[in-house]
Amino acid sequence: MKINKKVSPKKLIAIPVAVLVAAAAFALPASAATPTRYITVNAEGVVQVTPDAVRLNATVSNIASTSAAALSQTSAAAAKVRAALKAKMIETKDVKTTSITVYPEYNYTQDKGSVQIGYRASQSFEVIIRNATNAGAVVDDVVAAGGDAIQIQGATPFVLDSAKATASARAAAVANARAKARSYAELLDVKLGKVSFLVENSSPISYPSFAGVAKAADSMSTEIDLGKQDVTVSITVRWSLG
Repeated sequence: MKINKKVSPKKLIAIPVAVLVAAAAFALPASAATPTRYITVNAEGVVQVTPDAVRLNATVSNIASTSAAALSQTSAAAAKVRAALKAKMIETKDVKTTSITVYPEYNYTQDKGSVQIGYRASQSFEVIIRNATNAGAVVDDVVAAGGDAIQIQGATPFVLDSAKATASARAAAVANARAKARSYAELLDVKLGKVSFLVENSSPISYPSFAGVAKAADSMSTEIDLGKQDVTVSITVRWSLG
């Protein structure tokens, strides 16, 4: 004989209801959690350093009746410039050709208009002078070697290795950020907690100062004024509040 036991429908739904109630009970603390409070500040650190190197930009240029002759004369002048650089202990790796050009050269007059007078050939160089105090003497020797064919486009002082200055700028940026955050905390009558994140907003920025190229007062040698250069680091820091 089979005995069929009837199960009450109420018992069937009791378990899922209990599970839902338990789930809701566990969810309550998360939904009722207090929002995290924090202070976020931006700050910069700036360090001034004296440049230790100079970037020299120069061009050798000649005009001749043919393009081949113009290029040959320019190459000869460029070779003299390289020899002068080598004599000043400038390594080959620090001398880079940036361009070589050959093109017709014209002269304009009001009565004849544009008249071709030959061909101009040019070769431009970028030279890194790692000893900044020797830069003026290098310029003088390059000009002497190149003669009337040489043109100096610029002599720009810069920091060859800015790692140490950058580290100092970062330290200054963190100190400035901490001081600013503490000031806000005092104004708001709260306590600073731990740092939750720090972001460096940009790579170190170098702002070169103006550098002059002039003859020294007591001699005929060229003197390059190095000035100062700013190395800047910008950061964003967030502190939690107690």
